[in-house]
Amino acid sequence: MATATGALVRKPIGLLSRNPADPRGHIDWALIVGTLLLVGGGMVAIYTATYQNRSIAGLDTLFFVKRQSLALAAGVVGMFVVMLFDYRKLREWSLLFYLGVLALLAGVLVVARARNGVEAWFDVGPFQLQPSEFAKVALVLLLAGYLSNERNATALTFPRFVTALGLVAVPAGLVLIQPDLGTASALVVIAMAVLLVAGAHWRHIALISAMALLSAVVLIGTGQLDRAQQNRLSNFLSQDELPRTKAEADAQRQVTNSKAAIADGGVTGRGYLSGDYTNGAYVPEQHTDFVFSAIAEQFGLVGSAVLLCLYGFVLLRIWRIARLAKDQLGALIAVGALALIAWHVFENVGMNMGLMPVTGIPLPFVSYGGSSCVAFLVLIGLVESVHMRRFV
Repeated sequence: MATATGALVRKPIGLLSRNPADPRGHIDWALIVGTLLLVGGGMVAIYTATYQNRSIAGLDTLFFVKRQSLALAAGVVGMFVVMLFDYRKLREWSLLFYLGVLALLAGVLVVARARNGVEAWFDVGPFQLQPSEFAKVALVLLLAGYLSNERNATALTFPRFVTALGLVAVPAGLVLIQPDLGTASALVVIAMAVLLVAGAHWRHIALISAMALLSAVVLIGTGQLDRAQQNRLSNFLSQDELPRTKAEADAQRQVTNSKAAIADGGVTGRGYLSGDYTNGAYVPEQHTDFVFSAIAEQFGLVGSAVLLCLYGFVLLRIWRIARLAKDQLGALIAVGALALIAWHVFENVGMNMGLMPVTGIPLPFVSYGGSSCVAFLVLIGLVESVHMRRFV
């Protein structure tokens, strides 16, 4: 700029081009790196869980990895696209996104073909789309947007609490009809976490828990729950009893072999592409629901601990973002994402070890599944948007 003496005072180019509040300068790269490390570990786990069988059958051993890579590419693009948008602007679209997901959840009940007793997927060419995975993201954004309008952040009024329950009940009900207890439980966990931070009283949280339990009891008691899922629940409740039917025996064998594979890994594991249970395909759906058992058998306690520490690191970064959020909307979005990922890890690892019932919940970023991969990466993008705009 010119001075009184006509001299030109030069500023460094960086100061001219970089605004301290520019969102691009506040990306949490540690969260992105931690997430991508989990995805990379998942690719290795999917490959090792399917390699032996496909190799023996003369099939492409990279088939599932290639398909997951396409989902990963779409998810990464979706993550960065969401990061470009101000999360406060995204709130304006949250209702439209929510209604669109509800339409897909209703449509899947009409046109979808059942898979493992669950009508949850649309066939889109060679791929499958699972709307319930995106319902989780839609619910996080909508609940956060609705509850952040509450003037008193320390106490949530009962009418708003009831309305929030209604927003949760509709997608949860459609998911239960599929029936998919695992996803329904994830939606309830999101609601509990967001409502608690938004100022809900402990009685409100107790009411949600009671309603969720009652819904599950009614679903099972009226025979609406698929027989395969009933077998999973009965197997969990009576693990020491002899199975009464072949279906119960199959469900029990799945968990038993998963636990045996984990124990077989010991401290350091059987080694890459090794492991009798993984290579022998003794654990059904091992590249999806039971991928943790493949990791534990091949890489042992050390590999499992590294994986769980990575999850802990990602969750701590999200918790930090919730603490640093500029407003309540951003904090609630981050808390919803934190609760969802934590519940998925807890339930999936628990069911692999026989400590939780088998519900079909995937291990975030690791299990094979395109819809899950894309949805969780988009959720990370939403959390990043909160962090990037904490000074704007």
